[in-house]
Amino acid sequence: MNIYNKYIDEVTVIGRTTILLGVVASLGPALLMTFYFGFNPGIVAISAGAISQISVSGAFWFAEPISYYPIVGRAGLYMGFLSGNLVNMRIPAAISAQEGSGYTSGTDKGSIMGTIGIGVSIWIGAIFLILSIIAGEAILSAFPPSFLTLLDLIIPALFGGIFMQFGIKSPKTAIFALTVSLIMIKIVNLIPHKPTFLIIIVSVFSTIYFAKYLMSKKIIK
Repeated sequence: MNIYNKYIDEVTVIGRTTILLGVVASLGPALLMTFYFGFNPGIVAISAGAISQISVSGAFWFAEPISYYPIVGRAGLYMGFLSGNLVNMRIPAAISAQEGSGYTSGTDKGSIMGTIGIGVSIWIGAIFLILSIIAGEAILSAFPPSFLTLLDLIIPALFGGIFMQFGIKSPKTAIFALTVSLIMIKIVNLIPHKPTFLIIIVSVFSTIYFAKYLMSKKIIK
């Protein structure tokens, strides 16, 4: 067994343990309120809330691990899903670490650099979160409303930056992904209740198969 495989085995043990602890910590308050204090909204309300949440984010449970694994590796997924902010903080940090180090995604060294980038982003995020809790409200209240509206553009800007970083490596795949996404948006708008999760599932997996086809034809590496 080489060093990387040993590292992955240890990461898996630690990652599974911390994820389970995270599940317990997340469900703990609700279980405490239900079984100790006796406050419960009822199975109907819980089921309705679960179905509503699944319809919005259920696709991410399948699409995100598959699409992000080549970038951050197994350790990065454990850390990213436990800490949160995977799209708007962890993935950009992982990509920046890979770009800076020269190691590409999909390789052992690239996944390690992505993990390091995520680890650094978690520490920096924690530090700035503490600072923002202490002084953030006072600082933000000093800015004009026009500036605060610009903060809504941060997530689209990050999505666009990440898309272009990969899009320039395979313009055909990027155009295909955009085309499928736009078509799916139009289709979903015609379906009752607008199941938006279909946009993510179809766009992600069809793009994966399209990129695989291009690789088989030696069009991209």
